[in-house]
Amino acid sequence: MNNNIFTPLTFRFKYLLPLLFMTSFFPAFIQATEDDLLQWDSTNLQLLRGFDYALGSEKRDIMTFEHVSGWAFGDFYIFSDYTWPDGGDASYYVEPLLRLSLSKLTGKKVSYGIIKDILISGQIEKPEGQNARKLLGFSVDLNLTGFKYFKSIFFVRDNPNLTGDTYQVTLAWSRAFQIGGVKLVVEGFADLAGSEGTTVSHQLIVPRFLMDLGQLTGMQENKIWLGLEWQYWHNKFGVSGVTESVPQFQFKYVF
Repeated sequence: MNNNIFTPLTFRFKYLLPLLFMTSFFPAFIQATEDDLLQWDSTNLQLLRGFDYALGSEKRDIMTFEHVSGWAFGDFYIFSDYTWPDGGDASYYVEPLLRLSLSKLTGKKVSYGIIKDILISGQIEKPEGQNARKLLGFSVDLNLTGFKYFKSIFFVRDNPNLTGDTYQVTLAWSRAFQIGGVKLVVEGFADLAGSEGTTVSHQLIVPRFLMDLGQLTGMQENKIWLGLEWQYWHNKFGVSGVTESVPQFQFKYVF
Protein backbone atom coordinates (compact mmCIF):
# COMPACT_ATOMS: atom_id res chain seq x y z
CA MET A 1 0.00 0.00 0.00
CA ASN A 2 1.16 3.53 -0.75
CA ASN A 3 2.33 5.13 2.51
CA ASN A 4 0.92 8.56 1.63
CA ILE A 5 -1.58 9.56 4.34
CA PHE A 6 -4.12 10.47 1.67
CA THR A 7 -4.12 6.97 0.18
CA PRO A 8 -7.76 5.83 -0.27
CA LEU A 9 -9.04 3.32 2.27
CA THR A 10 -8.58 -0.29 1.22
CA PHE A 11 -11.65 -2.39 2.00
CA ARG A 12 -11.54 -6.16 2.36
CA PHE A 13 -14.78 -8.01 1.80
CA LYS A 14 -14.47 -10.35 4.79
CA TYR A 15 -14.68 -7.27 7.03
CA LEU A 16 -16.98 -5.12 4.91
CA LEU A 17 -19.74 -7.73 4.53
CA PRO A 18 -20.41 -8.11 8.29
CA LEU A 19 -20.57 -4.34 8.54
CA LEU A 20 -23.08 -4.13 5.70
CA PHE A 21 -25.13 -6.82 7.44
CA MET A 22 -25.16 -4.82 10.69
CA THR A 23 -26.20 -1.59 8.96
CA SER A 24 -29.05 -3.49 7.31
CA PHE A 25 -30.07 -5.35 10.47
CA PHE A 26 -30.23 -2.45 12.90
CA PRO A 27 -32.91 -0.40 11.04
CA ALA A 28 -35.11 -3.50 10.77
CA PHE A 29 -34.62 -4.32 14.45
CA ILE A 30 -35.37 -0.74 15.45
CA GLN A 31 -38.52 -0.61 13.34
CA ALA A 32 -39.81 -3.82 14.91
CA THR A 33 -39.33 -2.60 18.46
CA GLU A 34 -39.87 1.15 18.30
CA ASP A 35 -43.49 0.93 19.48
CA ASP A 36 -42.49 -0.95 22.63
CA LEU A 37 -39.09 -0.13 24.10
CA LEU A 38 -37.06 2.10 21.81
CA GLN A 39 -37.08 5.83 22.51
CA TRP A 40 -34.32 7.13 20.19
CA ASP A 41 -31.33 5.90 18.21
CA SER A 42 -28.40 7.05 16.11
CA THR A 43 -26.04 5.04 13.87
CA ASN A 44 -22.95 6.19 12.00
CA LEU A 45 -20.05 4.94 9.93
CA GLN A 46 -16.56 6.47 10.30
CA LEU A 47 -13.56 6.20 7.98
CA LEU A 48 -10.18 7.17 9.42
CA ARG A 49 -6.62 7.41 8.16
CA GLY A 50 -3.88 7.76 10.75
CA PHE A 51 -0.10 7.68 10.97
CA ASP A 52 2.75 7.51 13.51
CA TYR A 53 1.21 4.77 15.69
CA ALA A 54 3.48 3.57 18.50
CA LEU A 55 2.97 -0.21 18.21
CA GLY A 56 2.61 -2.23 15.03
CA SER A 57 2.38 -0.54 11.64
CA GLU A 58 2.97 3.22 11.78
CA LYS A 59 0.14 3.91 9.30
CA ARG A 60 -3.29 2.34 9.07
CA ASP A 61 -6.86 2.68 7.83
CA ILE A 62 -9.76 2.22 10.25
CA MET A 63 -13.46 1.77 9.59
CA THR A 64 -15.73 2.21 12.63
CA PHE A 65 -19.37 1.23 12.95
CA GLU A 66 -21.07 3.03 15.87
CA HIS A 67 -24.60 2.74 17.24
CA VAL A 68 -26.31 4.24 20.30
CA SER A 69 -29.94 3.97 21.37
CA GLY A 70 -32.12 4.94 24.31
CA TRP A 71 -34.59 2.43 25.74
CA ALA A 72 -37.33 2.35 28.34
CA PHE A 73 -34.82 0.91 30.86
CA GLY A 74 -31.61 2.74 29.92
CA ASP A 75 -29.37 2.96 26.88
CA PHE A 76 -27.15 0.80 24.71
CA TYR A 77 -23.94 1.67 22.87
CA ILE A 78 -21.73 -0.40 20.60
CA PHE A 79 -18.84 0.26 18.26
CA SER A 80 -16.71 -2.01 16.13
CA ASP A 81 -13.35 -1.09 14.62
CA TYR A 82 -12.02 -2.78 11.49
CA THR A 83 -8.32 -1.95 11.06
CA TRP A 84 -6.09 -2.34 8.01
CA PRO A 85 -2.45 -1.54 8.92
CA ASP A 86 -0.04 -0.76 6.12
CA GLY A 87 1.99 -3.93 5.65
CA GLY A 88 0.15 -5.90 8.35
CA ASP A 89 -2.87 -8.15 8.93
CA ALA A 90 -6.37 -6.75 9.26
CA SER A 91 -8.20 -7.12 12.59
CA TYR A 92 -11.40 -6.15 14.37
CA TYR A 93 -12.35 -4.93 17.84
CA VAL A 94 -15.87 -4.79 19.36
CA GLU A 95 -17.03 -2.92 22.47
CA PRO A 96 -20.69 -3.00 23.64
CA LEU A 97 -21.92 -1.01 26.66
CA LEU A 98 -25.29 -1.48 28.38
CA ARG A 99 -26.51 1.00 31.02
CA LEU A 100 -29.59 0.70 33.22
CA SER A 101 -31.03 4.04 34.36
CA LEU A 102 -32.11 4.30 38.01
CA SER A 103 -34.54 7.05 36.99
CA LYS A 104 -36.22 4.83 34.40
CA LEU A 105 -36.17 1.66 36.51
CA THR A 106 -37.66 3.31 39.62
CA GLY A 107 -39.97 5.76 37.85
CA LYS A 108 -38.49 8.55 40.00
CA LYS A 109 -36.05 11.16 38.77
CA VAL A 110 -32.61 10.40 40.21
CA SER A 111 -30.88 13.76 39.84
CA TYR A 112 -29.38 16.52 41.92
CA GLY A 113 -27.69 19.74 40.79
CA ILE A 114 -25.60 18.97 37.71
CA ILE A 115 -26.20 15.21 38.15
CA LYS A 116 -28.67 14.23 35.43
CA ASP A 117 -28.96 10.49 36.14
CA ILE A 118 -27.18 7.51 37.72
CA LEU A 119 -26.95 4.24 35.82
CA ILE A 120 -25.72 0.68 36.41
CA SER A 121 -23.16 -0.03 33.66
CA GLY A 122 -21.64 -3.13 32.09
CA GLN A 123 -19.17 -3.28 29.23
CA ILE A 124 -17.23 -5.87 27.23
CA GLU A 125 -14.02 -5.31 25.24
CA LYS A 126 -13.39 -7.99 22.61
CA PRO A 127 -10.27 -7.79 20.43
CA GLU A 128 -9.95 -10.34 17.64
CA GLY A 129 -8.29 -13.56 18.82
CA GLN A 130 -8.30 -12.56 22.51
CA ASN A 131 -10.50 -13.27 25.51
CA ALA A 132 -13.12 -10.66 26.31
CA ARG A 133 -12.33 -8.12 29.02
CA LYS A 134 -15.26 -7.45 31.38
CA LEU A 135 -16.10 -4.16 33.09
CA LEU A 136 -18.86 -3.53 35.64
CA GLY A 137 -19.77 -0.38 37.54
CA PHE A 138 -21.95 2.71 37.46
CA SER A 139 -22.35 5.90 35.46
CA VAL A 140 -23.04 9.47 36.47
CA ASP A 141 -24.46 11.55 33.61
CA LEU A 142 -23.92 15.28 34.03
CA ASN A 143 -26.05 18.16 32.81
CA LEU A 144 -23.44 20.71 31.74
CA THR A 145 -24.36 23.92 29.94
CA GLY A 146 -23.63 23.73 26.20
CA PHE A 147 -22.96 19.98 26.14
CA LYS A 148 -25.21 17.54 24.29
CA TYR A 149 -23.98 14.96 26.80
CA PHE A 150 -21.23 14.43 29.35
CA LYS A 151 -20.96 10.93 30.78
CA SER A 152 -18.65 9.61 33.49
CA ILE A 153 -18.43 5.86 34.11
CA PHE A 154 -16.61 4.14 37.00
CA PHE A 155 -15.71 0.49 36.37
CA VAL A 156 -14.10 -2.48 38.03
CA ARG A 157 -12.08 -3.91 35.14
CA ASP A 158 -11.09 -7.57 34.71
CA ASN A 159 -8.79 -8.83 31.98
CA PRO A 160 -8.90 -12.66 32.15
CA ASN A 161 -5.38 -12.83 30.70
CA LEU A 162 -3.96 -10.91 33.69
CA THR A 163 -3.99 -11.64 37.41
CA GLY A 164 -6.23 -9.55 39.64
CA ASP A 165 -8.43 -6.68 38.53
CA THR A 166 -8.28 -2.88 38.49
CA TYR A 167 -10.30 0.29 37.99
CA GLN A 168 -11.24 2.24 34.88
CA VAL A 169 -12.79 5.69 34.61
CA THR A 170 -14.38 6.51 31.25
CA LEU A 171 -15.48 9.98 30.18
CA ALA A 172 -17.49 10.76 27.02
CA TRP A 173 -18.63 14.17 25.82
CA SER A 174 -20.13 16.09 22.91
CA ARG A 175 -20.56 19.82 22.43
CA ALA A 176 -21.87 21.56 19.29
CA PHE A 177 -21.21 25.19 18.36
CA GLN A 178 -20.93 27.47 15.32
CA ILE A 179 -18.19 29.68 13.88
CA GLY A 180 -19.15 32.00 11.03
CA GLY A 181 -22.35 30.08 10.49
CA VAL A 182 -20.51 26.75 10.10
CA LYS A 183 -21.73 23.96 12.40
CA LEU A 184 -18.95 22.29 14.38
CA VAL A 185 -18.78 19.67 17.09
CA VAL A 186 -16.14 18.74 19.66
CA GLU A 187 -16.66 15.23 20.99
CA GLY A 188 -14.62 12.31 22.24
CA PHE A 189 -13.81 10.01 25.12
CA ALA A 190 -11.12 9.16 27.65
CA ASP A 191 -10.31 5.82 29.31
CA LEU A 192 -8.19 6.05 32.46
CA ALA A 193 -7.25 2.58 33.71
CA GLY A 194 -5.15 1.31 36.59
CA SER A 195 -2.39 -1.32 36.58
CA GLU A 196 -3.39 -4.97 36.35
CA GLY A 197 -1.12 -8.01 36.45
CA THR A 198 2.08 -7.15 34.58
CA THR A 199 0.70 -3.91 33.09
CA VAL A 200 1.00 -0.35 34.40
CA SER A 201 -1.71 2.30 34.57
CA HIS A 202 -2.57 3.79 31.17
CA GLN A 203 -4.59 6.71 29.82
CA LEU A 204 -6.28 6.87 26.41
CA ILE A 205 -7.64 10.31 25.45
CA VAL A 206 -9.38 10.77 22.07
CA PRO A 207 -10.79 14.23 21.27
CA ARG A 208 -12.48 14.81 17.91
CA PHE A 209 -13.09 18.07 16.03
CA LEU A 210 -15.59 17.85 13.14
CA MET A 211 -17.40 20.25 10.83
CA ASP A 212 -20.80 19.66 9.23
CA LEU A 213 -19.78 19.07 5.62
CA GLY A 214 -23.40 18.53 4.57
CA GLN A 215 -24.42 21.98 5.78
CA LEU A 216 -21.30 23.57 4.30
CA THR A 217 -21.97 22.13 0.82
CA GLY A 218 -25.72 22.74 0.81
CA MET A 219 -26.66 19.10 1.42
CA GLN A 220 -28.58 17.69 4.39
CA GLU A 221 -27.32 18.90 7.77
CA ASN A 222 -26.13 16.63 10.61
CA LYS A 223 -25.38 13.77 8.19
CA ILE A 224 -21.87 14.18 6.80
CA TRP A 225 -18.99 15.29 9.03
CA LEU A 226 -15.31 15.82 8.26
CA GLY A 227 -12.43 16.60 10.56
CA LEU A 228 -9.61 15.39 12.76
CA GLU A 229 -9.49 12.89 15.62
CA TRP A 230 -6.44 12.82 17.89
CA GLN A 231 -5.49 9.66 19.76
CA TYR A 232 -3.22 10.14 22.75
CA TRP A 233 -2.35 6.96 24.65
CA HIS A 234 0.08 7.07 27.58
CA ASN A 235 1.54 3.61 28.39
CA LYS A 236 -0.40 2.06 25.50
CA PHE A 237 -1.99 -1.31 26.42
CA GLY A 238 -0.39 -0.87 29.84
CA VAL A 239 3.14 -1.12 28.43
CA SER A 240 5.40 1.17 30.44
CA GLY A 241 7.08 3.93 28.44
CA VAL A 242 5.07 3.44 25.22
CA THR A 243 3.24 6.69 24.49
CA GLU A 244 1.28 7.30 21.29
CA SER A 245 0.14 10.65 19.90
CA VAL A 246 -1.60 10.16 16.55
CA PRO A 247 -3.65 12.47 14.31
CA GLN A 248 -6.39 10.65 12.38
CA PHE A 249 -8.28 12.20 9.49
CA GLN A 250 -11.96 11.29 9.82
CA PHE A 251 -15.02 11.12 7.58
CA LYS A 252 -18.28 10.40 9.42
CA TYR A 253 -21.67 9.57 7.91
CA VAL A 254 -24.76 9.47 10.15
CA PHE A 255 -27.61 7.21 9.01
